[in-house]
Amino acid sequence: MSDEIEAKRVRWHSRRGMLELDVLLVPFAEEAFTGLSADDQARYRQLLECEDPDLFTWFMEHQVPDNADLARIIELVREHARNR
Repeated sequence: MSDEIEAKRVRWHSRRGMLELDVLLVPFAEEAFTGLSADDQARYRQLLECEDPDLFTWFMEHQVPDNADLARIIELVREHARNR
C-alpha cells in the first residue's frame, strides 16, 4: 500500500464522531502521522483499533492504558495537541 493511500486511510479512521477525540486525532493524523517512525505509525494504527470509550478515558487522563505502546502514542498525540 502506498504511503499516500495509508495516510488517507489513517486520516479517515481518525474521525471518530466524538468531538473530544476528533480535535486530538484528526489534526495529529493530518499533521504528524507521516513524520512518525514506522514503529510509532504502527502504534497509532493500533490505537485507532481501540474503542472510543477507552480512547476518551485515556485522552482525558482518567486512566492510563496497560499497554506501554498505547501509552506512548497517546502521549505523542497529547504533546502534538499542546504544541499546535
